[in-house]
Amino acid sequence: MRIVVTTILLVLSAGLTAVSVAALPYYRYEEGEVEPLVLATVILWALFALSFASLRRVSAKASIVLVLVGSLGIGVAAMAGPPNTSTDSARYAWDGIVQNAGISPYSYVPADPALAHLRTDWLFPAAVDGECTGARIMTTEELGSGDLLCTAINRPKVPTIYPPASELVFAGLRAITGPSPEYWPSQLLGLLTGLGITVLLLGELRRTGRDPRWAALWGWSPLVATEGVTNSHIDIVSALLLVVATLLVARGRRGWGGVALGVSIATKLIPVIGAPALLGKRPWGLILISIAAFLVLYIPYVISDGIQVLGYLPGYLTEEGYETGTRFILLSLIAPGSASLVLAALLVAVVGAVVWWRSDPSDPWIGQLVMIGSVLMIVTPRYPWYALLLVPMVAMTGRWEWLAVPLALTERLLIPSVDLARVAAVVAIIVIVVMSIRRAGWVIISPRTESKPRKAAEPVTRM
Repeated sequence: MRIVVTTILLVLSAGLTAVSVAALPYYRYEEGEVEPLVLATVILWALFALSFASLRRVSAKASIVLVLVGSLGIGVAAMAGPPNTSTDSARYAWDGIVQNAGISPYSYVPADPALAHLRTDWLFPAAVDGECTGARIMTTEELGSGDLLCTAINRPKVPTIYPPASELVFAGLRAITGPSPEYWPSQLLGLLTGLGITVLLLGELRRTGRDPRWAALWGWSPLVATEGVTNSHIDIVSALLLVVATLLVARGRRGWGGVALGVSIATKLIPVIGAPALLGKRPWGLILISIAAFLVLYIPYVISDGIQVLGYLPGYLTEEGYETGTRFILLSLIAPGSASLVLAALLVAVVGAVVWWRSDPSDPWIGQLVMIGSVLMIVTPRYPWYALLLVPMVAMTGRWEWLAVPLALTERLLIPSVDLARVAAVVAIIVIVVMSIRRAGWVIISPRTESKPRKAAEPVTRM
């Protein structure tokens, strides 16, 4: 009966995922099309919570099958339609097409007429009666001529922002599929990558005596389905590489772990925050190997493009408000303007130092969880897919309360109200702190209770 209940909940999750992708309109907050996707997201997270709660009553052996089948089913459902909140994967496709034509993606912007011969109809559809039409199509002008240009690529007048390892993935994917397929190649890559992480988590959970059910916290997560598969953000690949790096270091293979870490950083840069938990008391070997792997991927592009290899990164940081500090929605309450940037840097440095000093490289998962989750709460990005790095660490530790972080970031994306985003972030922090206190076996002292410790918390290997 427990298996049946869990299966029904998973079927409902997969069904709603497919409907939200295939039937709901493309998310555009400025046009008021908010409520359908917000409601679907709330229900999906509720079904996720119920499914995981039900799984806890299923035997360990049966739960492994359910985790794998559920991950596959929800992932396939997430491919039921094109991206619904982001067209970043259109840029992925374009960068791959350009590279396979022997041109560096850092040298030309998509709106440059020099690349007109590479434009495909789905990335650059023709205007209809002088207007660009389509849910995912933006209006811009071709460089030089000023002619109307319709495109699915966001920011078509700036160079790519993605690092070399990502560019190699884009080129490889389009070398296999060619330029004509639309969004599904990136979605399939996201599906396979997500399943790969699920398998790795199951294996490591069993190897270390932890509960394999925890892998469902990744495999069934609405965040993985929507941002890793439907919107197919490359962050899921960097998450896989960071998981591999952490696994290798935990098993004593620090050299290869350093290589995987370097490649992960060369995929999206953000995984650098996963380094402190892996360093140990003799950090220099892993640091140097990671840097070497990073440079091996960057040097060919630096030779061909020079400083242009930075792409749109400087402009992106300015656009997002990180240079002025306006993006730090919590810190800006106490340190307005550029002062919040300084405060954020100090907090990240302190957390990184504590995680480095306290983490055991043979079991670095808690350190990874605290470092990545804390940085996300300090920086408070408006893109929930950055939390794809965090969710595998949640699964490996069973600390489900940290899923409040991607939930808060998802709220910020779907309802871009600064005040509401601050409330969501504060609630997430409170949930994490309260649950951490409970896990530590502490109690909150009131005038009517004595100050005495509770019994020690149960080991993390138990449900």
